[in-house]
Amino acid sequence: MHIPDGFLSTPVWACAGVASVPGVAYFARKSRTALEDGQVPLMGVMGAFVFAAQMINFPVGVGTSGHLVGGALLAITLGPAAACVVMTAILTVQALLFQDGGVLALGANVFNMAIAGVVAGYLPYRYWGATRHRRLAIFCGGFLSVFVSACLAMSQLLLSGVPMPPAVAMLSLALFAVSAAMEGGITLAVAGALERLNPRWVQGSEKDARAGVGFILVTALLLASAGALLASALPDGLEHFAENVGIAGQAKAFLASPFADYEARFLQVEWLRKAVAGILGLGVVYAACLGLGKIAARRSGAARSV
Repeated sequence: MHIPDGFLSTPVWACAGVASVPGVAYFARKSRTALEDGQVPLMGVMGAFVFAAQMINFPVGVGTSGHLVGGALLAITLGPAAACVVMTAILTVQALLFQDGGVLALGANVFNMAIAGVVAGYLPYRYWGATRHRRLAIFCGGFLSVFVSACLAMSQLLLSGVPMPPAVAMLSLALFAVSAAMEGGITLAVAGALERLNPRWVQGSEKDARAGVGFILVTALLLASAGALLASALPDGLEHFAENVGIAGQAKAFLASPFADYEARFLQVEWLRKAVAGILGLGVVYAACLGLGKIAARRSGAARSV
């Protein structure tokens, strides 16, 4: 799902970058009015959890894999504004530290997953989350968050002149649909588990989101340090598409990093290479999301006191 540099034409990644800046700015401003102090710890741990979960790919058939994206999960626990901020932080850390997604393509990835994916994932929950169709709304949110992001990525590749034979495009969309359905199921399961830990997290309450955050953080640490060993080695949907149309070799990395591909390459033991890189990334994402949450909550409090 993360588009690397070298796949998009300059006009496409530039336009996507320009479009994503006001979008993220809008949601960042909205988060100042929507965020309460009690939700700030939840921003940090949910960012860390989604980052760790994204490291674990699972097979989806036909020689490809997928992973939790987490846009809908963030949106229903934090609200769409804070979810956009958290997802943007995750994507930025992934691009800069792990070469997962391009630096020049960061605007496109943010637009696809942090803006459009979060909004698409939140809408079913926004309108049907309080009805008897609540579980279906959560599932549909997870599905739409991934499928909309995938369709946007495919459209950007098409606009960039990437050859897209109909058979390959249909197969890729079908695989993305399978990944999206699995995202919906995982989102529903995780949301249910979070609600059992603290019902306020999935009911939009403004206060007391602290209880149980330690459990989520420990889970994220386990996923980051050990979960990668269980991850599928198959290419994800976008990598599979790139191989099928012959553009995989065009992927570029503009920033060298000792943690590329989520490995601390200066270590000799494979497990330690993955564990150290995963824990480092988790810590950076946690700190970034917590810091952004504190800034937003502080400005929110200042605005209400005026």
